[in-house]
Amino acid sequence: MARNSEGIVRLNHPLPLLTLTLLLSACTGWSPTEPGSGPASPSAGVQTPSSQGSNGVQVFPLQNPAVKDLLADAGSAESVGDYGKAVVFLERALRIEPRDPEILQSMAEVQLKNRDYEQALNFAVRSYDSGPRVGEICSRNWRTIAASREQLGDRAGSVEAAQRASACESTPPDRL
Repeated sequence: MARNSEGIVRLNHPLPLLTLTLLLSACTGWSPTEPGSGPASPSAGVQTPSSQGSNGVQVFPLQNPAVKDLLADAGSAESVGDYGKAVVFLERALRIEPRDPEILQSMAEVQLKNRDYEQALNFAVRSYDSGPRVGEICSRNWRTIAASREQLGDRAGSVEAAQRASACESTPPDRL
């Protein structure tokens, strides 16, 4: 465990970070007044459905170790509801890898939780443009686009994007 210049503790192994994240999430209760939480929030259906249906083909790019650390820091900040700090970490990661679809999608999801639907839409489209056309990231892209369009009053665009999300789920071919 090390502390950086901003006083943020970095864990060197992912297991303690996962344990800490789970403990913190168990300690925080759900409140319908929190932005971006609860079933009524636009971000509620972005990650869960795609991770549940991720048994098909998945494409994950190789990542710079510094980017991995920044994504972990952003995830930790997001899990405690500090979306501003999560944005700062994601912006740093984007300076290193400006076209990384995972970073762009993470930023889209944080912006969705911040209720900045224009930015969420922008980042999700950029992630889709530079990312894989199958798998979890693709599905999350389209679910974010659907949620953003819905909040921006584009009902038809939202329905179309939701339909395209299901097209991302591709199963591997049967083996002979």
